[in-house]
Amino acid sequence: MLFLILTPAVGSAQSVLVLGDSLSAAYGMPAEEGWVALLQRRLDRSVPGTEVVNASISGETTQGGLTRLPQLLERHQPALVLVELGANDGLRGTPLPAIRQNLEQLVSSSQQSGAQVLLIGMQLPPNYGPRYSRGFHALFAEVSESREVPRVPFLMDGVALDATLMQDDGLHPNAAAQPKLLDNVWPYLEPLLPVLGPVTGVTKAD
Repeated sequence: MLFLILTPAVGSAQSVLVLGDSLSAAYGMPAEEGWVALLQRRLDRSVPGTEVVNASISGETTQGGLTRLPQLLERHQPALVLVELGANDGLRGTPLPAIRQNLEQLVSSSQQSGAQVLLIGMQLPPNYGPRYSRGFHALFAEVSESREVPRVPFLMDGVALDATLMQDDGLHPNAAAQPKLLDNVWPYLEPLLPVLGPVTGVTKAD
């Protein structure tokens, strides 16, 4: 399901495009409880007039994101793109070089449109084998370095191993975890806020 979270434009409002999967699409809960909706509310205070476009779809892969990205960039002309994809590729055992290539293209296409990019890293459960799991996690650091973009080390840090913050399927964070997800992203997003316009105040309180 695709959610668009919009706020009225104020002056020369800039937009933030979040391209992700179920972890950003508020899977299993109302959209307004997801971390991307919380991000919109936080930006309403710190950079008024910013529009957050949540183009996240449950089950999305890096290849699916590449297919949709050109139209999203053309339509929304974001100043900032948050790429939160790759987990479903990893869960399906997609070859690591293919995942890396797709992530590289997602970042480079966003950059070529004039947007700055924040790459959001993921990790896999240990049952996927140490070699594949380590290689998967390293992909995000490699793409971050090669494309010179900031990276959130692990979106689910402090959440994935806490059963009280996970849904019954053991894969998706629950509503209580969403503020923590945003707090994991925020320190890496905050330095990029000036591209959106004058920063009137930055706070982690929601």
